[in-house]
Amino acid sequence: SITEVVETLHQAKRSDVPGIMAAWFDRAEANERYALIKLITGGMRIGVSARLAKLALAQWSGKDVAEIEEIWHGLEPPYGNLFAWLEGREERPNIEEGAVFRPPMLANPLEEPDIKKLNPQDYRAEWKWDGIRVQLAARHTSDGMITRLYSRTGDNISHTFPDIIEAVDYEVVLDGELLVFRDGSVASFNDLQQRLNRKNVTAKMMADAPAHIRVYDLLYDGRDDVRDLPFDQRRGRLEAWFDRVKPSRMDLSTLVDFTSWDELGEIRDTSWDAPDSLVEGLMIKHKNSTYVPGRPKGPWFKWKRDALTLDCVLMYAQRGHGKRSSFYSDYTFGAWRPASEGEGREIVPVGKAYFGFTDDELKQLDKFVRNNTTNRFGPVREVAHGEDVGLVLEVAFDSVHESTRHKSGLAMRFPRVHRIRWDKPTADADTVETLRKLITA
Repeated sequence: SITEVVETLHQAKRSDVPGIMAAWFDRAEANERYALIKLITGGMRIGVSARLAKLALAQWSGKDVAEIEEIWHGLEPPYGNLFAWLEGREERPNIEEGAVFRPPMLANPLEEPDIKKLNPQDYRAEWKWDGIRVQLAARHTSDGMITRLYSRTGDNISHTFPDIIEAVDYEVVLDGELLVFRDGSVASFNDLQQRLNRKNVTAKMMADAPAHIRVYDLLYDGRDDVRDLPFDQRRGRLEAWFDRVKPSRMDLSTLVDFTSWDELGEIRDTSWDAPDSLVEGLMIKHKNSTYVPGRPKGPWFKWKRDALTLDCVLMYAQRGHGKRSSFYSDYTFGAWRPASEGEGREIVPVGKAYFGFTDDELKQLDKFVRNNTTNRFGPVREVAHGEDVGLVLEVAFDSVHESTRHKSGLAMRFPRVHRIRWDKPTADADTVETLRKLITA
């Protein structure tokens, strides 16, 4: 059974695992071996999201999916107490003792038809910062203080940011944006990226890229659950909490004053020119909105700035994953710069994208890659590119930062294929210098 697999591997020594696996494979049918390998390696890749699993459990048990989501991250494999509750054999699992993750409230993109229906007096606006959404949960327990930092999807990233964790000595659950703060200002996402997914964080890393949370919302004030309060009241509680606690490594997300959507749109569009312009756009929240898990339509919107674009040249392609495993769908693209040796100019990589195109466009791109391959490096194909040969991709991105990952010394934030420029000669593609001029945007 799955329970046997989980419990046996949890208790086994590393040296015992090969023998255990061999015995299981001897007993298993072919499809069972396949499932066992997928389960143990964690590479399920069968298109089942956590949300779909919760919906399936809710439909099977008759429980409200919101109830399941509320306790989901406070449980551990093999989830015996979860199934006992869903089957009606036990009470709902009690997760209140620990600093557990609470499902976050998400926003919908603001479309033109939406904005015409909304009364600006009913909404509050704040900047959408270019970091990662996090939740800080802290609670005093019988075993002492427990403090955890979670990503938006509920992954525990506390070990990666000990400078945040060590600064907490109070009970609270906060929703905010994780940033790197340097000299009192927000640093680029590239600086934050240097600290993400690190198993070991050195004192030098923390000194060079000090972590900071810009707080958006208050979920628990001490042990008082305030999610059912309207946004304006939660904001008042949050400001009072800040004045009382004065937490270090944090500040409050400021509200943006506006009286009309036209005025707010102008503020959004001119944010590129602001001294501290590392924002993605605006968050717009109804003054009476309670904090509801998921993405309800209406209470919260995100109004992103128009993307930056650059005409780049396709350089390399790699096969995708899952249903795209038979297509070349991951594309590295470059821009022109003066040649590093001799005269003329050369194309150097500036980014990589694997979405933004339709299924029909994917087939066209895949065919182009196969017909124009000039070299192979393992799973990567080099695609013909130069003054008179190649394909231009119009790439959209949110911002650009200095980076050592690419030969150009630059990296795009959230690049995606905006258009395939079959009509444009590669000689007319943009330059690294053009991209560099956008580095403050």
